[in-house]
Amino acid sequence: MTSILLMVQIGLVVLLTIAVLLQKSSSIGLGAYSGSNESVFGAKGPGSFLTKVTFFLGFLFVANTVAMGYFYGKENKSSVVDSIVEKTAVVAPAALAVDVAAPTAPAAVESNTTK
Repeated sequence: MTSILLMVQIGLVVLLTIAVLLQKSSSIGLGAYSGSNESVFGAKGPGSFLTKVTFFLGFLFVANTVAMGYFYGKENKSSVVDSIVEKTAVVAPAALAVDVAAPTAPAAVESNTTK
């Protein structure tokens, strides 16, 4: 399941990048390659259409990212860091092990005062 979502994620990244680059900005960006006739998108031009497409693709990208995280977490119960820690766990040699006794509370001092 995660491999399918990963392929969808890559496709969404490419489409989202293209949608952002086609939008009109202070510099022309990739809009130069789309032609000068903007009547294909309507009377207002591609501005509002590309904005809606970008928002929709962005929403799909975020939803797909959350779904990938959920399914990946469900499939893999351990992380890469856990496997590295298990391989590199250092155990102290027995010769260096020191038996340390826990400190005890001081004994109560009896008072020798007489009344």
